[in-house]
Parts: sequence; C-alpha cells; structure tokens
Amino acid sequence: MISPNNAPITAINVTPLVDVMLVLLIIFMVTAKLDDAHSLPLDLPKAASGSDTQQVLTVRLEANGARFVNETPIPDAVALRTLAQRLHAKHPELRTVIAASTQASHGAVIELLDTLRLAGIDKVAFAVERAP
Repeated sequence: MISPNNAPITAINVTPLVDVMLVLLIIFMVTAKLDDAHSLPLDLPKAASGSDTQQVLTVRLEANGARFVNETPIPDAVALRTLAQRLHAKHPELRTVIAASTQASHGAVIELLDTLRLAGIDKVAFAVERAP
C-alpha cells in the first residue's frame, strides 16, 4: 500500500492487537472460578518463619434449633458465646460462616448472629447452596 506522499508504509499498528488482548484478559479474569472448596488436600512442609492461615469458625443451625460449631454440638447460646470469645481472643481476625437450615426460624438465626456479635466477632458470612 502506498501512502498519500507515495512512500511505502513500513510500521505496523499494534494498538488493535493490544486492545483485543486486554479484552480477552478481562474476560478470563471475570470468568475464572476462584472456588477453593474443591481443592486438593496437600501435606504442606513446616517452616519456622511461616504464619498462621486465616481461621474460619463454621456455625451450623439445624431446623430444630440445634447448634454445631465445626461439627461439634453446642448446647446453648451461652456455650456458643464463650467458645466464640475464646477463639476470637486467640485469633482476632476470626471469620465466621453461619450455615442455617432453610427451615430454621428467623428468630433463631438472628439470635445466633447476635450471640456471635456479642462475642466480638464482626466478620460473619452466611453459607448458601448454589441454585440449579
């Protein structure tokens, strides 16, 4: 191809290529599944300079009001609060996941949430099942 001043075009315009690559990168980043629940268990090596990983407290509330903390039965709100306070004192960045049954009463879920907040835990999430 000849330019208007009759000199051949010797440069390649890479702007469209960069634009397409950035769009593809964004698409891959958005669609990447970052779910570690289905990860493989590893036997990790020990290190003296390593730090603790993030602690997660899982509280399950059944339809009949039964509470379980990390699959251990908890008899009442007082025991749950005591346990949560002890774990929160040991791990200040403690995160809690509440897995409440769909048949559990709204009041029981709020009572559970209130108990955790009174124990000093403010990082709370609710577990859900993915809809089909």
